[in-house]
Amino acid sequence: MKKISLIIPCYNEEESIPLFYRETTNVLKKLEEYSYEMVFVNDGSTDNTLDVLTGLAEMDDHVKYLHFSRNFGKEAAMYAGFCNVSGDYVAVMDADLQDPPSLLPQMLNILETKEYDSVATRRVSRDGEPPIRSFFARKFYQIINRISDADIVDGARDFRLMKREMVNVIVAMKEANRFSKGIFGWIGFKTYWLPYKNVERVAGETKWSFWKLFRYAVDGIINFSQTPLSIASWGGILLTFCSFIILILIIIRKLMFGDAVDGWASLVCIIIFIGGIQLFCLGIIGQYIAKIYLETKRRPHYIIAKTNIDDAKRAE
Repeated sequence: MKKISLIIPCYNEEESIPLFYRETTNVLKKLEEYSYEMVFVNDGSTDNTLDVLTGLAEMDDHVKYLHFSRNFGKEAAMYAGFCNVSGDYVAVMDADLQDPPSLLPQMLNILETKEYDSVATRRVSRDGEPPIRSFFARKFYQIINRISDADIVDGARDFRLMKREMVNVIVAMKEANRFSKGIFGWIGFKTYWLPYKNVERVAGETKWSFWKLFRYAVDGIINFSQTPLSIASWGGILLTFCSFIILILIIIRKLMFGDAVDGWASLVCIIIFIGGIQLFCLGIIGQYIAKIYLETKRRPHYIIAKTNIDDAKRAE
């Protein structure tokens, strides 16, 4: 009997988890030809999420949990899930039910009957999302697809069902600076995109502020593209060329007309502008150096403080 594993990253989701568990269990029980497990990854929650998970685990053997020693971020939570699931099919889902469990049977049927390695979901609408966030989200997808090798569809969610072969490749990519949407696209494999309309959270509040999403987008661009470095290089070449042309014009003006060059105020502005460009370019280089620095430390992606997954099974 084939097995379905669900990875559910959680951060302060005590209100959503019981609702998610009930709805998802109802869907999975109808798939009688498959066994299943739900692996909840508690990413250092400060509320009663751990108590809720331990209660569900005592009541249902299908529920597994990994409790981090602190908050390591959603990317670490997803990676921990990939490293600790045992299913033939593996899905990543949010606990707030914005990823509808009702889509699982359809996704599973596609993998079973068609030649695809994964079924990924994408939102075709952004109802309920602030317009400014929707605008920047669309621009992010446009930019990263143009400047990187990662294939990321506009509206793509982390919610996807994958075959074990694809999961093994993801686990083998042990980079510390993770951007899963980019990793999913970069490793290839044949993916079927399943559209669906946006679903509101069932409880609680989103943990993603605009600033966190912006930083996440910047990390994604840096992790999967060298274009910012190229921009810094070409910007330096362009400014050097412009300054050379201006220098020639000043010399010609002096030789032909003999007048001194005025404009100390404009000169100061130009110096400040050039200095700003230099600092901006150094900042871009610094971001890449910081990523290298973090990779060379080889710190663990996460630290598990408590779990009900058997140690032998985790090692396997």
